[in-house]
Amino acid sequence: MGNFTTLKFFILSGLQDSGVYKPLYFLLVFVLYILIIVVNLTLIFIVALDKSLHEPMYIFICNLCANGLYGTVGFYPKFLLDLQSDVHMISYRWCLIQTYVIYSSALCEMTVLTVMSYDRYVAICRPLQYHSILTPRAVIKLLVLAWTCPLLAKAIGMLLTSRLPICGSYISKLFCDNPSILKLGCYQAIANQVWSMMAIAVYLVQLVFILISYANIIHVCISFSDGRTKFSKTCVPHIVVMVIYIMTALFDVFYSWDGSVNLPVDVRNALAVQFLILPPLLNPIIYGQQLPQIRKVLRRQSRKQKIVCYLRNNG
Repeated sequence: MGNFTTLKFFILSGLQDSGVYKPLYFLLVFVLYILIIVVNLTLIFIVALDKSLHEPMYIFICNLCANGLYGTVGFYPKFLLDLQSDVHMISYRWCLIQTYVIYSSALCEMTVLTVMSYDRYVAICRPLQYHSILTPRAVIKLLVLAWTCPLLAKAIGMLLTSRLPICGSYISKLFCDNPSILKLGCYQAIANQVWSMMAIAVYLVQLVFILISYANIIHVCISFSDGRTKFSKTCVPHIVVMVIYIMTALFDVFYSWDGSVNLPVDVRNALAVQFLILPPLLNPIIYGQQLPQIRKVLRRQSRKQKIVCYLRNNG
């Protein structure tokens, strides 16, 4: 135990080879982050301001967008600062915080998507009981569960990690994550591995629940023409969002595999950050474009804005 070192900072080495492209990367990342903020806040405000959208499905979508904003704030501000400097350091405490924010957000996304799949199951498979099952109180309970469980689970995981003595300082990634920190530990953390396996098991159960829900939905929808229309309008966006989330999460997992070291650094970095780019950017766009009710509100707001502009110019 006497040889263990207590480090106060880590060096993020994922940007070491970016060189002259840093200004271009900074501009692209800055524009991307602003775009993510704008599209998510726009959808949240549309649902919040229009009473016709105060339904469980749209409330869950707002929470998905809010979670996207929460997760990206753990990555983009620090990454933009790194693109402005030559030495990419992060304190041990902030590394733990960054890991917690990014990955608790990833876990929350899964739980919110699970709740959304349940909402669609009830709406299509048990439509007459929809309003009696998904009451305002039930919606609040589902949302509390969807946020509290991942946040607490990740907090316990980070608490276990914080107790591990560190004997290294280089993280070969653009941001901190738990596997990278554990690899720098002075000994193998059995407790962390057990807790991670338990968390993975829970989220595999959620994935199975989602698959069963949509299997039942598809079974009901193929039996009725009206069901097919409802499925295409309200369920297809959820399925697309779910596929994007799973694929980008797998990219990040792939980064941690030993075989990934044979890939170029730029490719590994690109794979690792996809879950911080595609879901928060595409989720509000997919829902905004595909769900009829949101499209109607967008058109109505657009017409109002055009009328206001016309009156101002010709007043």
